[in-house]
Amino acid sequence: QVQLVESGGGLVQAGGSLRLSCAASGRTFSRYAMMGWFRQAPGKEREFVAAITWSGLTTYYADSLKGRFTISRDNARATVYLQMNSLKSEDTAVYYCTSRSGPLGSYGATSLREYDYWGQGTQVTVSS
Repeated sequence: QVQLVESGGGLVQAGGSLRLSCAASGRTFSRYAMMGWFRQAPGKEREFVAAITWSGLTTYYADSLKGRFTISRDNARATVYLQMNSLKSEDTAVYYCTSRSGPLGSYGATSLREYDYWGQGTQVTVSS
């Protein structure tokens, strides 16, 4: 079992930045573990934001967020980060950290179905 705890959310003005953190605890990470972020705005489905492989060498981003969001990880701390810059009101959502314990399956890194564990979420509100 893996526990994921997000932090770093809050209220920010449009154009500002936030850095989200997700600390993992529980069983030891497989060296093939993927970690990622999804978000869910009120009345909308949960959508993919970004993901990163265990090595950190491969990252995935939602096309609409490339250039503004950056995912990174520190395996020694079992923590993944999401740096969010130039925030817009449409980035307002609950952001969820997620983890997959093995290599990617057939759905791909951007699919909810690939991930085994989820955090409780952290609220990000961008005021215009």
